[in-house]
Amino acid sequence: MLKFSLVAVLALFLAASALAQNPTIVGDWQGTLHVGSAELRLVLHIKKADDGSLHATLDSIDQGANGIPISSITFKDSKLSFTSEAVHGTYEGTADQRLSVIHGTWSQGNPLPLDFSRAAQAKANSQAEVKPSDIDGTWLGTLDTGSMKLRLAFHIKNTADGLTATMDSLDQGANGIPASSVTRDGSTLKMEFKGIGGAFEGKLDPKLENIDGTWSQGGGSASLSLHRAKDAAELAPPPRPQEPTKPYPYKVEDVSYPNPAAAGVRLAATITIPPGSPPFPAVLLIAGSGPHDRDESVFGHRPFLVLSDYLTRKGIVVLRADKRGIGKSTGDYASATSADFASDAEAGVAYLVTRPEVGRRKIGLIGHSEGGVIAPMVAAHEPTVAFIVLMAGSGVPGDQIIVAQTLHLAEASGQSRELAEKDAAEERKILDMVEQQKDDAVLASQLRADLAANGATGPLDAQIRSLMSPWYRYFLSYDPATALHEVKCPVLALIGSKDLQVPADLNLPAIRRALEEGGNKNFEVDELPGLNHLFQTAKTGAVSEYSQISETIAPVALAKISSWIHKQTSAN
Repeated sequence: MLKFSLVAVLALFLAASALAQNPTIVGDWQGTLHVGSAELRLVLHIKKADDGSLHATLDSIDQGANGIPISSITFKDSKLSFTSEAVHGTYEGTADQRLSVIHGTWSQGNPLPLDFSRAAQAKANSQAEVKPSDIDGTWLGTLDTGSMKLRLAFHIKNTADGLTATMDSLDQGANGIPASSVTRDGSTLKMEFKGIGGAFEGKLDPKLENIDGTWSQGGGSASLSLHRAKDAAELAPPPRPQEPTKPYPYKVEDVSYPNPAAAGVRLAATITIPPGSPPFPAVLLIAGSGPHDRDESVFGHRPFLVLSDYLTRKGIVVLRADKRGIGKSTGDYASATSADFASDAEAGVAYLVTRPEVGRRKIGLIGHSEGGVIAPMVAAHEPTVAFIVLMAGSGVPGDQIIVAQTLHLAEASGQSRELAEKDAAEERKILDMVEQQKDDAVLASQLRADLAANGATGPLDAQIRSLMSPWYRYFLSYDPATALHEVKCPVLALIGSKDLQVPADLNLPAIRRALEEGGNKNFEVDELPGLNHLFQTAKTGAVSEYSQISETIAPVALAKISSWIHKQTSAN
């Protein structure tokens, strides 16, 4: 089964820049970022559009990541500022009078000094106009990984330096992934994507309309056939009829608030406030695992946008925030664990207390997936929390969740029970290594040997780093029952009967047992028929269905959550 970690970056080669008689910020700038003992060479490319606005990309030479998109850039009064949402980094610097050096600071979790100087002039012909090749354009295909189907778009362009390409994973919302190399030998086309450890190799048909080939990544491979895109509609996302459209019948504010317990963490969020007379009940939404924005965007859906819209229309204030280090929130996402995200959630509760529209005894939490583990962590010791809703929250430790996921998803992809159990056993072996071996160097060596012994080839570094990350180590060993025992406020725990990621039969009894053992007298534990991990009405529950289903959250789940919250808060 292929494992994807798609990072949105844009592939470009170094372009030439010549200083004109009048100094300008436009051009190529080079600098070196010192991260611990490592040195990362960076090249910043700044261009000016016809309307006078600045645009830029960033190359990280030593990481093989070229053309990282700069989402916003300004230069005024010698001050240069830019942000890259793709890597969650910001830069602030001051240029000298001759515009030859920029002294400043790069922030990506922690601030680090970074100075830029004018890059050496590249080949003069690198910006020259070149004739498009006969394969220039957009090529589309659907990759079947077994557990999911992903629509991929490859944008190929001929330049003075040769063929270049970027890739979009349309169903994952990851756009502009750069090809580190594109080569063509007759009818054979090869595209390599070092940043994600992936590659495509295929054969062009004589009419140059189709490319039949293979996608390889993470030691696995799958057939992938591409065809020329003839209509922009082919790239359009599938319809999401539940997503609200403006104008909204309620107040919307973009806000931010600090986490006093975590230096450098300020959460950027949106709060929605219903019309009418306050105080209103209020909820903080807590997203599942992964670098989620405030809408919990996933597989072309925005579940938290739909949920917040529904609840606000029902008279409930909703606060939803970008995770630390994601979107407009500051902080270091890569080093954070569930405990850190719980601390961020506490900061969100503290912010809701300051809002005059919110009833102080009517503040609750709604957590999805990992958020359903975090909500009890907060409620266990935060008396301000009046209730919690667990949407597909787990009741057993993370290592049990991962093994169960492996088994169920393998079966959903068509594997026999015997092969699925074999995969689950191998997953259990890997998890045991991660949990038992505390020496990172030894663990990395053990993981590499085990993965190679099981047929994995190609770059394994990203997969190994993921298995050894602080978040993953914490998640594997943490037992949600610890906090559930301490939760005394009302609890609603919901899991869909077709949830293959947090299976109901494994987790709902464990949640019920922990609450009962802790003496909680006000809780409801329900399995919702026919719903998957995202609470969509599903046929099988397989991950491959998530992006194909137009429904974002089943109305029955939305109605149950809303009515239960009003029942808990009506007497307060």
